Amino acid sequence: MRGGGEKRRFFLIAGEPSGDRLGGALMGGLKLCLGGNAGFEGIGGAQMAGEGLQSLFPMKELSVMGIAEVLPKYRHLKRRIREAADAVIAARPDALITIDSPDFNLRVARLVRAARPEQKIIHYVAPSVWAWRAGRAAKMARVVDHVLALLPFEPPYMEAAGMTCEFVGHPVVAEPQATPEEIAAFRARHGLSQAEKGQGGPLLLLLPGSRRGEVKRLMPIFREAVARFAARHPDLRAVLPMAAPVAALVREMAADWPDAPILLDPAQTGEDEKRAAFAAADLALAASGTVSLELAAAATPMVIAYDMNWLSRQLIARALKVDTVTLVNLVSETRAVPEFLGRECRPERIAEALAQVLAAPQAQQAAMALTMERLGRGGVAPGLRAARSVLAAL
Repeated sequence: MRGGGEKRRFFLIAGEPSGDRLGGALMGGLKLCLGGNAGFEGIGGAQMAGEGLQSLFPMKELSVMGIAEVLPKYRHLKRRIREAADAVIAARPDALITIDSPDFNLRVARLVRAARPEQKIIHYVAPSVWAWRAGRAAKMARVVDHVLALLPFEPPYMEAAGMTCEFVGHPVVAEPQATPEEIAAFRARHGLSQAEKGQGGPLLLLLPGSRRGEVKRLMPIFREAVARFAARHPDLRAVLPMAAPVAALVREMAADWPDAPILLDPAQTGEDEKRAAFAAADLALAASGTVSLELAAAATPMVIAYDMNWLSRQLIARALKVDTVTLVNLVSETRAVPEFLGRECRPERIAEALAQVLAAPQAQQAAMALTMERLGRGGVAPGLRAARSVLAAL
């Protein structure tokens, strides 16, 4: 499909950094398939801008989560939904591609569908209806024609609701990993006693999340869990790569830890240092989310812990349809990764699990390798697979 032919025009909308990365890779794949015959409009961040998108308005305006965060910005978000829909309607693209962020994107899609019933609408990232709120798929099918799925078991759920769907691979399999030389340099740079993973005292990676609410809830729990774990391993060192939106908060909350973790500030260190930290660590304590796949890509065993406010805890407990939310467990069809959610998110249980994983990581290592294989490692890059799926859907 490279080179000549009619120009294809795409309107893409991403609402968060993860969606921006997906969008950037998809745009790169479309350009590879279509050569100079791909045109783009929409809303995105730095990755999509790097592929030639001029964002209708700053993507960061859409990066809000939860009822408490959304309500104060509701009127503004409603205006942005209307503005985005009007831009799509005026642009008349070959496809509207909405990327994750369903609370915003599907509202835009609904307005577009009402105004232009013939508009092709593609959604990138299937909703996790296999976990909870199964009705979301049926609602989505009213406005979405085709879905690009990140997980191999998702297409049947989307197809049952009336949409076409294709598994296109998860972006984590295409992300670069730290080399042995970079890992050794990282350990030397931070004064870690041994230059190789698995030697000397354990290096624990801490990942308390990227949103203020989850960091505020998890940091005290992580602190006590680490203290208990360190009682068994007095030579323990901890490293904490901070997410940019919460770096100041993390620094403030870590200031009174008895053994201060090595803090990696994204403004000073960048992605290379974060990748080296992931690969250098002997194990990780992480908030629930796609970070489990990043850890699996780096072959770093983990314990997952997450807590939420009381209302969210009650609602999710009633709605959850699976016995694990950790993607490594789900994709590998194992339960190799211990997870502690809601009421179970207690320091003493987390510390015990860390000790067990450190002592016997083999089952997790096998599950992580299987997960990467099933997500497409070694195959066609997900961005290109997604692009081919989009063009086939047209």
